Amino acid sequence: MAYLILLLNIVFLVAGQLVWKMGLHQQGGMHLNNMLTVMFSPLVLLGISFYGIATILWLFVLSRLPLSLAYPMQSLAYVIGIIAAWSIFGEVVPLNRWIGTGIILIGVVIIGMK
Repeated sequence: MAYLILLLNIVFLVAGQLVWKMGLHQQGGMHLNNMLTVMFSPLVLLGISFYGIATILWLFVLSRLPLSLAYPMQSLAYVIGIIAAWSIFGEVVPLNRWIGTGIILIGVVIIGMK
């Protein structure tokens, strides 16, 4: 159950980043003259909410798993984030980032071994 909560934490972290990116794109980026508009835009507020949920889930994770296991496993958010940037936003992801993503996955597998 703790691993499922950890996975949900990761999903909400990535979802928060995705809707922030969408909100920033919708507002034309963040500049000094539109900071309040950006900060109170629906997508940015939704991202903040997702981060709040992720934080609550993280507290459950920390009460059930060792930090030395849970925290490195949370790096899966980077992997999902790169895949989302590539598939949702059409970002070009160079080979070195894909290699780094593979290294993160290998690290998570090693850390997760009993």
